[in-house]
Amino acid sequence: MHPREHARRNPDKPAAILATSGETLTYGELDARANQGAHYLRRLGIGVGDTVAVWLPNVLAWYEVFWAAQRAGVYFTPISTRLTAKEAAYIVADCGARLLVTNPAIAGAADLLALRSELPALAQVVTAGPLGIAEPLGLERWEDVIADCPATPIADEAAGFHMVYSSGTTGRPKGVRVPLPGGEVVAPTLHTLRLRDSYGGSANSIYLSPAPLYHAAPLVYTTATQRLGGTVVVMEKFTPEATLAAIERYRITLTQMVPTMFLRLLRVPEEQRLATDTSSLTHVIHAAAPCPIPVKQGMIDWLGPIIYEYYGSSEGCGSTYITSEEWLRKQGSVGRADWGTPHICDDDGNELPPGQAGQIYFEGGWEFAYHNDPEKTAQSCHPRHPTWRTLGDVGYLDEDGYLFLTDRKSYMIISGGVNIYPQEIENLLAVHPAVGDVAVFGVPSAEMGEEVKAVVEPRDPAAAGPELEAELIAYCRAHLSPVKCPRSIDFEAALPRTETGKLFKRELRDRYWQGHTTRIA
Repeated sequence: MHPREHARRNPDKPAAILATSGETLTYGELDARANQGAHYLRRLGIGVGDTVAVWLPNVLAWYEVFWAAQRAGVYFTPISTRLTAKEAAYIVADCGARLLVTNPAIAGAADLLALRSELPALAQVVTAGPLGIAEPLGLERWEDVIADCPATPIADEAAGFHMVYSSGTTGRPKGVRVPLPGGEVVAPTLHTLRLRDSYGGSANSIYLSPAPLYHAAPLVYTTATQRLGGTVVVMEKFTPEATLAAIERYRITLTQMVPTMFLRLLRVPEEQRLATDTSSLTHVIHAAAPCPIPVKQGMIDWLGPIIYEYYGSSEGCGSTYITSEEWLRKQGSVGRADWGTPHICDDDGNELPPGQAGQIYFEGGWEFAYHNDPEKTAQSCHPRHPTWRTLGDVGYLDEDGYLFLTDRKSYMIISGGVNIYPQEIENLLAVHPAVGDVAVFGVPSAEMGEEVKAVVEPRDPAAAGPELEAELIAYCRAHLSPVKCPRSIDFEAALPRTETGKLFKRELRDRYWQGHTTRIA
């Protein structure tokens, strides 16, 4: 379960392919360059427990740097390409990166170099991947600095791990740091075993990654595929049309998406969708955000019962898992626990019976900390059981142990003393044919404390206005209790989301709370 073994047995097999260009990295090339990269890290004085950061688009060199770090006992920190130079510099500083690998095509890369005086731990910055039409940064290139390093393993190999940062939806990003695994670098990981045992991952897998590699799930599951000896097909950028083309061209067997991608695929004209040969697919995984029931049902109707879902996190508190067959019996559930034991607790930490919603804790997950933030780390612990950890999500367990999510506690709306969970409203509006994207949250109300506000990105920008607002409110009232329905709807040309579909709801919500000293009414 390591690229080294596959390089020895099948060196010419593709470990990764760029979907559009067809550029290929074989297992033999990957293993040699990862060994060279590990030697280069040691040459820079980067040792076990240090950190390497990458600020790269989806390029093949990404995997060379990752596997170099993995066999050098180094933490690997990916940085979102959507960040500004100052935001990226904050992560570089916070994680204590000794090496940064970037690319001139990233907006802000040149500006970050101007901030190097504020990054005293940073020993070196190099570039990797195609230069494109961007202005060069005057830096050495990854392939050049490792060229004269041995292609054999370093003498002091140790297993490294990733340290990803939160998306920053509720504040400044925080690094999730777990202890290094120790042991042999070729030892299997939890995610590799899960990919094999739950999703059919194997050396025969052809895994499509439509999302940016800087997110945790694409990073974890593409590298798990490479541990198993499969081939990873990396899309440079997601579009539904390009996704369909890649599935057919490369005979994709396995992929992971988010609900936003599902929705966009389902909006491709049915004739075009059905004309695409998707028969190679055996497993389509989704996670990261709750999926509206009609959207998931539409995916199952289209592709069959090959849709699998998990609920988990970079923190590794625990996770759940559900198959299509189970979901059809338990629509809306994210499954039963397959790692850790879930506990549903009230605000005082008391466990609640089945059917009652409360804060979700998991017992038995990884030991983790939010890097340089002991207060946030402490807040994730149960008040009486410090090994029970939470992300602040709210949900309930049914009598059979299936978990249903309702929302994040921080976005719960309290209107006239009634608790309202925005996710239910968002799921309804998301499937209205006039809605391209939607966010629901509470805004100040002199009478009720808070009232429900929806912000909608219309599919047709010209439709935005009072008539569409009235139509959408009436649509909600036809399906939901009046107390849950938006009192008003505003329109935006585009809602702020990451490339993998996570919504920056705080950014929207804060606009409506300006002038208030608290975000609680």
